[in-house]
Amino acid sequence: MLLNCENVCKDYMRGKLVVPVLKNVNLKVENGEYIAIMGPSGSGKTTLMNLIGCLDVPTSGNLTLNGENLSGMKSRRMADVRNQVLGFVFQQADLLPGLNAIDNVALPLLYRGVKKKERRKKAMEMLEKVGLSDRMEFMPNQLSGGQCQRVAIARAMAGDPQLLLADEPTGALDSQSGKQVMELFRQLNQEGITILMITHSQEVADEADRIYYIRDGILTAEKEDRAK
Repeated sequence: MLLNCENVCKDYMRGKLVVPVLKNVNLKVENGEYIAIMGPSGSGKTTLMNLIGCLDVPTSGNLTLNGENLSGMKSRRMADVRNQVLGFVFQQADLLPGLNAIDNVALPLLYRGVKKKERRKKAMEMLEKVGLSDRMEFMPNQLSGGQCQRVAIARAMAGDPQLLLADEPTGALDSQSGKQVMELFRQLNQEGITILMITHSQEVADEADRIYYIRDGILTAEKEDRAK
């Protein structure tokens, strides 16, 4: 079991008022799965992603990732887990404008202390995988939106994550670029990468093998065990 959420709750304080955002969420993800979570704005899906992504901790319940319980985990260890176990792709590519494509992709490896020659070699391999071998030296402002998102995916994959978290990865793209990005996610999953994707798009969610729906902080299964 790569990810296991058991009765996970998350509350926030607004003054003296307790606001429950996630309510007894249960979710299990095995290695190699491709799962989508759908929900409207304010449903709690981004809060859930933040918990799984080691950006926050549950108020109650157990959240286990790669055998480690994230509840009560110290911030330094959470940072290590983010860097070593997880890969992130967001709606905006969030590339550093002063770095070219290859240096943006290599950045997570720099934080790991990987030597320059090794991290550039890995970054080149990842850019080739996403079809940008001819754009390695390009700056972000020289790339299209779809190309920037593929650089972001290459960056997320550079550290060989066990779980790839994608939050509305096609939300800022035109339909053709979005289709290319989704084809890339499917390719990565077929190669064994575990993917957990948040989306409001049924078309995007239909690419996954299992779909969950979240509303008012409650997660329910909508479709399961669909053929790839």
